[in-house]
Amino acid sequence: MQGPARIGGLLLVIALALGVIWTALFYWVPVSTNPLEFFGNTLFFGPIFVGAGLLLTVYINGRRNFRRTLLVFACLATVIALAYAEEDWRGWHAWHHLKQRWMAKGEYFSLAELVPPPVPEADNFAMTPIAYSSYGDILTREGKHISWKNRDAHFVRRMNMPISHDYNDPKNGTGDLTQGRFTDLEAWQAYYREQSVKTNEFAVPAQPGTPAADVLLALGKYRPAIEELRAASQLPASRFPLNYDSEFPAMIYLPHLAALKSCALTLQLRSAAELQNGQSDQAAADVQLGLQLTGKIQTEPILISHLVRIAMTQLMLQTIWEGLARQQWSETQLVALAAELATLDFPADYQRSMRGEIALQSGNIDALRHHPEQMDQAGFRDGDSDQKQRNQRFLLLVRLIPAGWFYQNQYHCADTMLNHYLPVADVARKTFSPALARQGDEIVAAIAKSPGLYHQLELMMLPALGNAAKKFAYAQASVDMARTAIALERHRLALGGYPETLDALAPRFMAEVPHDVIGGQPLKYRREAGGRFTLYSIGWNEKDDGGVMVFTKGTTPRLDLGQGDWGWQYP
Repeated sequence: MQGPARIGGLLLVIALALGVIWTALFYWVPVSTNPLEFFGNTLFFGPIFVGAGLLLTVYINGRRNFRRTLLVFACLATVIALAYAEEDWRGWHAWHHLKQRWMAKGEYFSLAELVPPPVPEADNFAMTPIAYSSYGDILTREGKHISWKNRDAHFVRRMNMPISHDYNDPKNGTGDLTQGRFTDLEAWQAYYREQSVKTNEFAVPAQPGTPAADVLLALGKYRPAIEELRAASQLPASRFPLNYDSEFPAMIYLPHLAALKSCALTLQLRSAAELQNGQSDQAAADVQLGLQLTGKIQTEPILISHLVRIAMTQLMLQTIWEGLARQQWSETQLVALAAELATLDFPADYQRSMRGEIALQSGNIDALRHHPEQMDQAGFRDGDSDQKQRNQRFLLLVRLIPAGWFYQNQYHCADTMLNHYLPVADVARKTFSPALARQGDEIVAAIAKSPGLYHQLELMMLPALGNAAKKFAYAQASVDMARTAIALERHRLALGGYPETLDALAPRFMAEVPHDVIGGQPLKYRREAGGRFTLYSIGWNEKDDGGVMVFTKGTTPRLDLGQGDWGWQYP
C-alpha cells in the first residue's frame, strides 16, 4: 500500500495547496463586480478542493487509514475555526481601538448620542397639525412606522404644495442668481393657462392679467396652509418624531423633507411674484418664513436633512437677490432679512451631519453584521434571471462571512471620515478646507481602484463627501455674500452709493463683515461703474479668478462649484 498511500498523500497535498491558493485570492485579487459572491465562492470551493483530496485519500488508502483521515479533517476544521476566530478578533480589536481613541476626544459612534433631545409638545413645531401632515401617514407622533395596510388612504399632506402639474415646470421659468436670471413670471403665467385646459389644479382668470397677479392667483389655494405654517413657525422648538430607534438606521424614514422642500419652492415663486406685484412686505415675510422652516430640521444629525436645508436656503436667497437687484427692499425689510440669515451656521451643520453619518454608517454595519441577509437589499448583488435559486445561494453565502469582515469595514469607513472629512469645516474660524476634502476624495478614489473586502462597505456607504462639503461651503459663502449685499444696499439707501471698501459697512450696517469661508481672508469686493459692484468668494479652487464664475455645459448649465469664483452680482 506504499504506492497508493503516497498517491493519496500527494493528492491531499495538491488539494490543500489549491485550497490555500484559492483562499489567498480572497485577500490579494481586487474584487471587480460582486465581492460577496467572490467571497462566498472562495469559502465554498477552497474547502471543496480540500474535501475532494480527503475523499480520494480515503478511497485509495482504504479503511485502514480512515481514522487518520478523520483526524486530518478534524485538524483542518480546527484550522478553519481558528482562522475565523483570528479574523473576528483582529476586526473587533481594530474597530474598538478606534472607537476608544476617538471617544476620548469627545466623538460619538452611537446615533442615540446625537439625536436631538425631546421638547415639550406645546413648544414643538413638528407636533402642530400642519407639520404633522408632512409625515402622519408614515410615522406616528411617537415615531413609530405605520405599515402600508394601516395607513389612512384619505390622509392629506397639506405641506405638499406643488407649483406645477407632475413637476413639469415651464422651461426657463426658474430664476438663477448666479446667471443673473430673474424668476420668469411670464413663463409661469403661460404655463398655468396651458394647464387650465387640461386640469383645474390651478386657478386662472378669464382674461390674462399681469404675470405676477396671475401667478399669485394660481398659488392662492395654498394661502391657508402658508398662514398656518407662519403661525406654527413661531414656536420656539422643533423635533420631528423620526424612527431613530430603528435597528437598521438606513430605514429611518424622512417623509417631512420633501414637504419642506415643496413649501420652499412655493414660497420662492410666491415671494418673487409679490415683489413684482409691488408687495415687498409680503415678499419679505414669505422669505423669512422659508428661512425659518430650514431651522425646523437643523438639529437632525442626518446629511440629507442638511442638504435639503441648503436647497431651501438657496431658494430664499434667489428672492432676496431679485429684490436687491431691483432695489425693492426697504431698510426695515433689509434689517429683518439680515437678522434671519445671521442665524445660519453651515460649518457647524456640516460637522453635525458628518458625525451623524459616522453614527448612521456604524449602525448600518452593525445591523448587517447581525443580519447579513440585508445586504441583498443594500446593493451587493445584481439581478439574475434565475432569481429564486440565486436568493437561496445568496442567503447561504452571507452567513459564512466572518464578523471580522464587518468590523474591518466599520473601522475603515469611520477612519476615513474622522481623519479626512470631519476636519474639513472649522467651526471656530467658520471656514472650509477644500484641500482636506480633496485629500479624502483621493483616498477613496485610490481604494476604489483596488478595493479589498475590508473596504467594500466603505465604498458603498461613503457618499461623495467631498462634494457634500463643497455644497455646505457654497451655502455659507452665499449667505455671507447675501448679508454683505444687504449691508451694501443699506449703505446705498443711507448715503446714496456703495462704499469704496467693505470696511465701511461695520459697525453701522452690520456688526462685522464676514470673511471668505475659503481661506478666511476678506471677501473680494470692487465698486463698478454705473452704480454697481462685484462681490465674490475665491471658491473651491482656492484661486482668485477675478470674480469669474464657471458654468457646466449642457441644456441647463449650472454653476460649477469646483471651478472659478462664487459671486454675487447684478445684471
